[in-house]
Amino acid sequence: MTGFALADLQKVLTPHVPLGKSRVETLCLLVLGMISARTVNLTHIAAERPARAKVASTYRRLQRFFQQVILPEDWSVGIVMALIGNPDRWYLCLDRTNWKIGKSDVNVLVLAVVTERYRVPLIWTFLDHSGNSTTQQRIALMQRYLKRFNASTVRMLLADREFIGQAWFNYLKEKNIPFAIRVKEDQLIVVEGREYALQSYLSRCKGERGFTATLPAKAGQPALELHFGARRIKGGELLIVACSEPLRGSRILRYYRWRWFIECMFADSKTKGLNLEDTRMKLSKRLSLLIAIFAIALAMACHTASRLMGSKYPVSTPFELSPKVPK
Repeated sequence: MTGFALADLQKVLTPHVPLGKSRVETLCLLVLGMISARTVNLTHIAAERPARAKVASTYRRLQRFFQQVILPEDWSVGIVMALIGNPDRWYLCLDRTNWKIGKSDVNVLVLAVVTERYRVPLIWTFLDHSGNSTTQQRIALMQRYLKRFNASTVRMLLADREFIGQAWFNYLKEKNIPFAIRVKEDQLIVVEGREYALQSYLSRCKGERGFTATLPAKAGQPALELHFGARRIKGGELLIVACSEPLRGSRILRYYRWRWFIECMFADSKTKGLNLEDTRMKLSKRLSLLIAIFAIALAMACHTASRLMGSKYPVSTPFELSPKVPK
């Protein structure tokens, strides 16, 4: 970490955070320290400071930042967009990550932005329970997104089988958010007036297949017409993706491949990158502040890697080349 880097980053961050000069400098120390030390552990970050101050003094300064600083919800979004740019449309990936701090569970629902060069957490919420998120929690997260961005910025919302439900699908349709979400094999559909389970309907599927079907009305939710792409994957399991847009099955499946990059982003956040699980913080407010700083650090690393590698070398990740998107 150098004094020049700190000064340059201060210029980027100052317009976006309602903090005094000293607090902004501490925020810069945290961002650059995370990247340099490849960990969110405050002791290691304190050792990266380019100054004569004792490590113990810097460590206490970083601690006070998390104890005393309170910033508005989603304050890091503007900084992330300043670093990665603002393309007209991007992929959004929705997923959940969890880990343990001692006996305490950390369960985070994350909405990430994905482009050819970047994959960065944009908005998140901490779940006060273990296991899957509810429809209302997902809707609340999307409403926070729509307060800042138009629905037209979403090229496609991508999610795994955990994020299904007719009320959820109907909400996305009403808000004009295109989506491609994997569904379960036992999902009921109606085709030409007859009701099937997807597994039964696709029992003879060997290659890629596309079709249109209707989800029957359920629990007060109206029937919903969706377009599907399906294929057999390794082990004979069916990969079935429901899409709101009238696309060919093969194209729906190609869109869904981009969902893999949120898994790569989680790898960047943990053992292959910034080791987010090294933190011992347990309070959700402090953890949320930490994830916001992590998002800025990841966006900055991607931005720097993109500039260094040049336009003809797409960036997989600033830390390690990620595996190919699974077919």
